[in-house]
Amino acid sequence: MKIPVAKALFNSHSYSEYRKLITDLLLEKKSTGEEQSEDLTHYSELNETRMHRLDKTIQISEDIIQKLKSLKSEYIWLVISEGWCGDAAQLLPIINKMALESGKIDLRIVLRDENEELMKLFLTNKNKAIPILIIVDKETGSVLGKWGPRPKGAADLIIDYKKEFGVIDETAKTNLQLWYLHDKGLSTQEEIINLMQNL
Repeated sequence: MKIPVAKALFNSHSYSEYRKLITDLLLEKKSTGEEQSEDLTHYSELNETRMHRLDKTIQISEDIIQKLKSLKSEYIWLVISEGWCGDAAQLLPIINKMALESGKIDLRIVLRDENEELMKLFLTNKNKAIPILIIVDKETGSVLGKWGPRPKGAADLIIDYKKEFGVIDETAKTNLQLWYLHDKGLSTQEEIINLMQNL
């Protein structure tokens, strides 16, 4: 196992611990991460509401559940996240439900700003984009693959918007949230299960 991965796992949170951490920080008007601002706290509050809703409503398709249950090995899914990240709020409830349905996946979450070494191993176009899902073989501790920070449809939407307008503004962020709403987590489920089956 890579040392940064081992270190991160040692300091990782379960899904419920991660949710509680964000809730507790919000009571102090704070967000996760090194940087603190009204904006980041505001995003964390929105994400808290979003995750509450998705925890209740997100459905894993029967087809995906069967595929998850038929995985041959046991895995750790290590996710790099932060409470203010809009994509993480959309994706973590799906990733959590998939892990629970499988019976073979232990989901652990770490904060990006507390795990610089780990983040540097999983950059996207030289950026610290999150969330990143790292797939670890539970038995050997070896990293088998990664997924993130967004499903392809969401990533393409942002790339196209930036090409056209040169910036990622509030309109782009709204469009992205609408994309997630209409997709209902299906793209994420499909992409992750395909990755798992191809390991």
